Amino acid sequence: MIYPLLPIFLSSVLGAGPAVIGLIEGVAEGTASVLKGFSGYISDRFHKRKGLILAGYGLSALTKPFFAAADAAWQVLLVRFTDRVGKGIRTAPRDAMIAESTDRAIWGKAYGFHRAMDTLGAIVGPGLAFLLMWALSGQGDDRYRWVFLAAFIPGLVAVCLILFALKEEPFKSATKFPGLRLAGFGRSYKMLLLVVAVFTLGNSSDAFLLLKAQDVFEQAGISGSMIPVLIPLIWLTFNVVYSAVSMPAGILSDRIGRKETLLIGFFLYGLIYLGFALAGSTLVVWLLMAAYGVFYGLTEGVMKAFVADLSPEEMKGTAFGFYHATDGISRLLASIMFGVLWQLFGAAAAFLFGAGLAIVAAFLLWNFCEEPSTATHPSAT
Repeated sequence: MIYPLLPIFLSSVLGAGPAVIGLIEGVAEGTASVLKGFSGYISDRFHKRKGLILAGYGLSALTKPFFAAADAAWQVLLVRFTDRVGKGIRTAPRDAMIAESTDRAIWGKAYGFHRAMDTLGAIVGPGLAFLLMWALSGQGDDRYRWVFLAAFIPGLVAVCLILFALKEEPFKSATKFPGLRLAGFGRSYKMLLLVVAVFTLGNSSDAFLLLKAQDVFEQAGISGSMIPVLIPLIWLTFNVVYSAVSMPAGILSDRIGRKETLLIGFFLYGLIYLGFALAGSTLVVWLLMAAYGVFYGLTEGVMKAFVADLSPEEMKGTAFGFYHATDGISRLLASIMFGVLWQLFGAAAAFLFGAGLAIVAAFLLWNFCEEPSTATHPSAT
C-alpha cells in the first residue's frame, strides 16, 4: 500500500528531488541487505528459520504508522531503513525454508508460486490505496498519511499467520556447517553473484519508474490531484502481470533451464528500459509497466531457484544471504547513480544506462554460469 505512493509523497509533499529519492531508496535497500547475509548465516548456523522470519515481518509491520508521521525526507529515510532491516532479517531464512519444504524437481514452480502469492498482496495493497486515495480526495496531502496508517493492518495479519500457522521442518543435513564464507560454493554460484551484481547496478529502485510515470502524466495534462490516484493503479497493473507470470515462468525454468529463462527476462528488461527512456505517452507507460511485470515474473522466482540449485543443502540460508546482500549493495549504488544521472543528464540517460548493463549481465550469464545436471527436470509438472 505504501510503496507506490512513497516517491510521489516525497516529491510532491516533502519536495524531494530524484537524487534524494535515489539516496533514500539506495540506503534503505542496500544497507539493510547486508543483514540478509548474516540472517541467512544465523539460520544455517543454529538451524532455525521461523524466529528470524517472525522478527523480520514484525519489525516491518511496526514501522508502517511512522511513515504517516514523517514531515521531512530524512525521517522517511529512517523509517524506510528500519522497514528494510525487517526485510533483511526475514528474506534469506524464508527463501531457504521454501527450498527445504519442497522437492528439488519443482523448485522453479515453488519459488514462482511464492512470488505469485507475494505479489497477490501487492495487488490488493495498491487496489486499497487507490480506493482510499479516491475516497479521501478531500483531505489533500493528509490522505497519504491515512493510507500509511492503514498499511499496519495487513502487516499485523501476516505476523499472526507466521506465529500460529507456519510450521518449521526439522533440519535434515548431517554435514557440518562450514561457516560464513564463499569457499564452500562452486564457481557457477560465484559467477551468478557477479551476474547479479552487474545486472542490479542497472536495476535501480522501481520508485524511478513511478516518477517517470508521474512526469509523463503531468506532460499529458492530467491534473495534479488525479496523479496520486493513478499511480497505485499503474503499480497494480505491474503486480497483476507479475503475479500471473511468476508461477508459469517457474515451471518453464524447471523444464528448459534457469539460464534460458533468465536470459529472456534480461533481454526483455533491456527493451523495457529503452522504452522508458523514449516514453512520451500515457499508453506507452501503461504497456511498459505491464511488460515490467512480465520481466519480474521471468526472473525473481527463477533466480532464487537457480541459487538453490547451486548451493549445498547445509548452506541454503547462507547462499541466499550472499545473493540478497549482493543484490542489495548493488541496488544501493544503482539507485544513487540513477538519481544522479537523472538529475544531471535527464531520465533518458539513466534508463539507457540500465538497459546497457542488462545486456552485459546477459552475456556473463550465458558464458560463465553453468547449471548442475539435475537443475532441469523435463518431467516436472
